[in-house]
Amino acid sequence: MPRIEVKVIGRVESALTDVESAPRQADEGAPAAWLIFEPEVMEGLQNLRPADDVFVITWLHRARRDVLSVHPRGDTSRPLEGVFSTRSPDRPNPIGLHRVEITSIEGPRVRVRNLEAVDGTPIIDVKPILSADVSHR
Repeated sequence: MPRIEVKVIGRVESALTDVESAPRQADEGAPAAWLIFEPEVMEGLQNLRPADDVFVITWLHRARRDVLSVHPRGDTSRPLEGVFSTRSPDRPNPIGLHRVEITSIEGPRVRVRNLEAVDGTPIIDVKPILSADVSHR
């Protein structure tokens, strides 16, 4: 297998600091947060606007990478399932996928709504959520 190199392009700045008390999904009380981008990727933020819905792809740096099965949502009364059939952060490649709405942009700082990632989480990419009208993307 070839090695893959992932470049961190920014980090999350959030009031969430504790993984255990953070919401498991965005619709479970995730707060607004800032995406802080590195200066060398600023050109890539062109054409992002407030009210845009985007996927933020993160590296869940506090997750365990040696886990292949989990009790869904940490509920030990539920049977074990393979991590690839769950949204568990613990997995061989702990990539987070977060659908958020941009609320403001201030230079390298992008404010988003409903991000369940904890403070300091590395950002590895941002992708637009395309609507039926994708002519401008």
